[in-house]
Amino acid sequence: MLKQILPIDASRYQNHAIHGADRCWAETNCYVDVMVELLHGLELEPIAALPFTLCIDFEGDQWTFFKFPHQDLFTLFGIEIQELNPWLSFATHVEEQVSLGRPVLVEVDSYFLPDTAGTAYQTEHVKTTIAVNAVDIENARLGYFHGQGYYELDGENCRELLQLDGIPNPRVLPPYIEYLKLRPQLIETDRRPLPQKSVEVLRRNLALTPSDNPFTRFKERFEADLDWLMAESIETFHKYSFATLRQYGACFELVETYLRWLERHGETGLNGAVEAFGSLSTTAKAFQFQLARAMARKRALDTSTINTMGEHWEQGMQTLRQKYA
Repeated sequence: MLKQILPIDASRYQNHAIHGADRCWAETNCYVDVMVELLHGLELEPIAALPFTLCIDFEGDQWTFFKFPHQDLFTLFGIEIQELNPWLSFATHVEEQVSLGRPVLVEVDSYFLPDTAGTAYQTEHVKTTIAVNAVDIENARLGYFHGQGYYELDGENCRELLQLDGIPNPRVLPPYIEYLKLRPQLIETDRRPLPQKSVEVLRRNLALTPSDNPFTRFKERFEADLDWLMAESIETFHKYSFATLRQYGACFELVETYLRWLERHGETGLNGAVEAFGSLSTTAKAFQFQLARAMARKRALDTSTINTMGEHWEQGMQTLRQKYA
């Protein structure tokens, strides 16, 4: 029997504008992308919950793998996210939680997800996060949010993904699983408009932003990495870029998106920050291509572009701190 939370048809699903064709960065990271579409499917506005993107920092060997903070989702939407203890089979837990009306976030192997065709499907074992909305264990069917949309899975791929055949290898740890408890009644007494509540979340997140310019630290590490990067393969480039350039580039495009949303809802004085973070994001995209070409041709790379991105960061943060801090 099919257990389903939202009555969604994958063939008719329209993804959120954050995953529109006009974006500079088509994807962000697996957790943010799936949450954007899950919130969208729940008829909630994910853009309102984007203030956390301002907190991204250079962490020494990578930029922050940014994720929606649980506190922000609860403040804005009454969504409570809890970790699930997988003491039974993976599939049993998914079916149980979905039957209770709780979407399930679970780490799975992209090797069995046809929506990753051209990247990982049937070619590479890559961890990713999906949000399960519908499941039919008996007939091996699954409806799930992933990446930029909503998809349906059946047959052998579904059986492999849910580990329905036999006992899993005891050396393979169970996946990390979370479930969403949708409790809007807990915030119904707060009658403020969503943009006003979002500004409250923005003020809270501004206090968590880096105290110094992270691009200064990133440039020092990047220049130290260049010698070995130039001798590496294109596969290493993709891994390095995902942990650094792509991570902050996509993140600051979301900052721009959030600030434009605030402007549409009456916030003023944000134009300088909108332009600064937008320029930072597009510069990161261009710099990523420059790095790829430099590695392919074994040629020197001008790193002064990182200074420019740092200047954009300073300008944008100064505008927001003066207005909201």
